[in-house]
Amino acid sequence: MTGRRGRILLAVTVAAAVAVPVGLALRPDGPPTPTASAPTATPTTTGSPDTPGVIVPGRPGEPAVTRPAQEVRAPGTPRYNTPDVWFVRMMIPHHQQALQMAELAPDRAASAQVKAIAARIRGTQGPELGLLRGWLDARGLAAGEPGHDHGRMPGMQSPEALRQLDAARGAAFDRLFVQLMTAHHTGAVTMATELLSAGADQQLNEFANAVATEQTVEIARLRALL
Repeated sequence: MTGRRGRILLAVTVAAAVAVPVGLALRPDGPPTPTASAPTATPTTTGSPDTPGVIVPGRPGEPAVTRPAQEVRAPGTPRYNTPDVWFVRMMIPHHQQALQMAELAPDRAASAQVKAIAARIRGTQGPELGLLRGWLDARGLAAGEPGHDHGRMPGMQSPEALRQLDAARGAAFDRLFVQLMTAHHTGAVTMATELLSAGADQQLNEFANAVATEQTVEIARLRALL
C-alpha cells in the first residue's frame, strides 16, 4: 500500500505542476503567449515632407493659400499672334521718341504745365519700355525687324521736327512740344486700338487698353494748353 500511495502522490504532483502554467496562460490578465511576429505595414506618403509648399495668390479680397508643390501645375505657354509682336516692336521706338521729346522740356519749356506733362511721360513710358522689352525676351523674340521703317508709324515725328524742337526755347518750345506730342499720342492711341481688335495676348490687351485710355486723357490736357 505504501508503494501504491507513493505512485499516486507522484502522479498528482506532476499533474498539478503541469496545470499551474496552463491555468496562468489561460487567465485573461496573464502574460501573452509568444507568437510569430507579423510584418508591420509601413504607411505610404505622397511627395517628400521636405518639399516646400507653393504660395498661390487668392482672388481679389481673398488671402493667399499654401498648396503642396505637386498639386500646382506650371502655367502653359502664353498665347500670342503676329499683331501682338508687331505692336510691341512698333511701340518700343514709339515710346523712345516720346521720351526723347519729354527729356528736352526741363531745360527749354517756359510753361509749368508743359514741364509737368513731360515729367508724367517720363514717369510712365520709361517703365513701359521695360515691360515691352521683357515681353519679347520672355518669348525669345528680337526687338525689331531688319528694314522696318519706324518713321511711317502713326504719330512718329521726323528728324527735322525733332531738330526744331531741340532748338526752340520758351513759349516757342511749349507750342511745338504740344503740337508734336499731341500727334504722337494720337498715333499711339491708334495703334493700341487696332491691337484690341486683332491681338491674342491678354497682357498686351490690358497694356493697349491702358495706353489708349491714358494717352487720350493726356491729349485733352495738351489741347487745353493751346
